[in-house]
Amino acid sequence: MSDSVPTNGEQKDPDIELFVKAGSDGESIGNCPFSQRLFMILWLKGVVFNVTTVDLKRKPADLHNLAPGTHPPFLTYNGEVKTDVNKIEEFLEETLAPPRYPKLSAKHRESNTAGIDIFSRFSAYIKNTKQQDNALLEKNLTKALKKLDNYLNTGLPEEIDANSQEAEKASRRKFLDGDDITLADCNLLPKLHVVKVVAKKYRNYDIPPEMAGVWRYLNNAYARDEFTNTCAADKETELAYADVAKRLSL
Repeated sequence: MSDSVPTNGEQKDPDIELFVKAGSDGESIGNCPFSQRLFMILWLKGVVFNVTTVDLKRKPADLHNLAPGTHPPFLTYNGEVKTDVNKIEEFLEETLAPPRYPKLSAKHRESNTAGIDIFSRFSAYIKNTKQQDNALLEKNLTKALKKLDNYLNTGLPEEIDANSQEAEKASRRKFLDGDDITLADCNLLPKLHVVKVVAKKYRNYDIPPEMAGVWRYLNNAYARDEFTNTCAADKETELAYADVAKRLSL
């Protein structure tokens, strides 16, 4: 599958093609937080680009030649192949820059590390096979989510009135760094969504409803096309973990 994404102005955009993992049908978007991260960044930049889904079971010969030994995501920028996700993010932020394209980097350093340990805690929890270890691994995941919840509920400096004598109010911001999606969100949100879907499916684990900050964050993401239109269907995400999520045994 190849899709074109709308333009941002009349000046000629660079020639960009993003290659992402295909779903089980070989055409739809597959489960891959790293693919979604780059897809979101390009969408938010407002640049014209093409998206090609790559069926890993039947990877076309021309892709082998384009990026030998490389799995999606990767992209071509004016014909040059770029394969490292972190370096691609840096390159896009530096190259697709103001005034023509928006700056996406977070203003607050802490926003880049909020929720940083959630996915590793989730992976340990979902891959565990021992019933006796399940409670502790679940607790560790909940603690990591709670740290994120605390960050999302704590006001950023610009939300706090230094002269106010009133008690500090909880933050109501939409995303990690404010009301706009930043690179920090492009990194965390796809992973957080995987955690929500997979933990529910294979461990009947729900993100606790009292974590109002995390739920506000997720619901704000689900209200944005930049997230929902770059996200794999829940069934694809569940399918991707069918062999990873281990059954618990005594």
